[in-house]
Amino acid sequence: MSNVLFRVDLTKPMDQQDVPGHNRWHPDIPAVVKVRPGEVFRIEMKDWTDGQIQNNDDPSDIRDVDLCRVHVLSGPIYVDGAEPGDLLVVDLLDMGPLPGAEWGFNGIFARENGGGFLVDYFPEAAKSIWEFQGIYAVSRHVPGVRIPSLIHPGLIGVAPSAELLDRWNARERKLVESNPSRVPPLANLPDPRSAVLGTLRGAEFDRVAKEAARTVPPRENGGNCDIKNLSKGSRVYFPVYVKGAKLSVGDLHFCQGDGEITFCGAIEMSGWIDMVVDVIKGGMAKYGIVHNPVFETGPMEPRFSEYLVFEGVSVDEHTGEQRYLDAHVAYRRACLNAIQYLERFGYTPEQAYMLLGVAPVEGRISGIVDVPNACCTLAIPTAIFDRDIRPKG
Repeated sequence: MSNVLFRVDLTKPMDQQDVPGHNRWHPDIPAVVKVRPGEVFRIEMKDWTDGQIQNNDDPSDIRDVDLCRVHVLSGPIYVDGAEPGDLLVVDLLDMGPLPGAEWGFNGIFARENGGGFLVDYFPEAAKSIWEFQGIYAVSRHVPGVRIPSLIHPGLIGVAPSAELLDRWNARERKLVESNPSRVPPLANLPDPRSAVLGTLRGAEFDRVAKEAARTVPPRENGGNCDIKNLSKGSRVYFPVYVKGAKLSVGDLHFCQGDGEITFCGAIEMSGWIDMVVDVIKGGMAKYGIVHNPVFETGPMEPRFSEYLVFEGVSVDEHTGEQRYLDAHVAYRRACLNAIQYLERFGYTPEQAYMLLGVAPVEGRISGIVDVPNACCTLAIPTAIFDRDIRPKG
């Protein structure tokens, strides 16, 4: 058994844990545990909403979720010897659900509260619950499929420096100001409401809460990348921006499709992760890993040999407007084509949408040079279904 450095009680919110985690990025959030390079340790995590979603058939908790509360992270973890300019090496050794919490959820967020990739088509909240059966997940809300596990942390990263934090806030504020009335907003700016900042209290808490970056997007420090292949056996190389690196992790997923398209687009879960860390001194300059992390995939993942692949091109489906090599539009069209197809097999549009979020579908930018159309593809493994979904004569 690994040394459990961070424990969670699923009956308590993150700010009431014996050792609280955090839900913002800021260099001044104190580390709550310390590790040495080469030390194997375990971190426990709550689900990303801090326990707001219940195992029932009522989607009102998805509709009303407090998005200022997310993502609750376990950490920060201080790594002995890590200094700015180094690379932090993190090996993800093993992961799993916490005992008594062998279930997860997926959701479509309402337009007024989060939205998602296809929010124009799915503006209202919906939810699916997934029960774990060993390495598989099944759902009473999306019948006829069995999803194999590809457990991974949706969010893992290190603390930003003060200078990097200022750059994040400036560029995201400029983006929001370009269309300040958009729903959902173009970015989530610092917001002290529902902030959880570890052991900070008093005036220092208030200062950091006003400055700290939200955890919603991926950034230079890693963060909420939602990369489904960052699973067991993976190794990540993080640029280090502050002394001790201040590693944090959360948002554990049982499985997910490329793009995590429903926003709450994986099988979200509480769980644990075993890790070991190392430090490459001066690694940022030595290897040119300066702007974003680099990772190696692990050997553990579902293996499929047959897929049904849907294409999409960069022509706006609303207006018929030709867009120039727009991969966002092309991937949206591929997803919509897949949803329309799955409807022919008895799934509602909402069920099909959530299925594409939780199943290990493979998304690709298949063509990005043939002007004017980008071509994106979405490959669905046919073996996850309890029947043959291929077209037949």
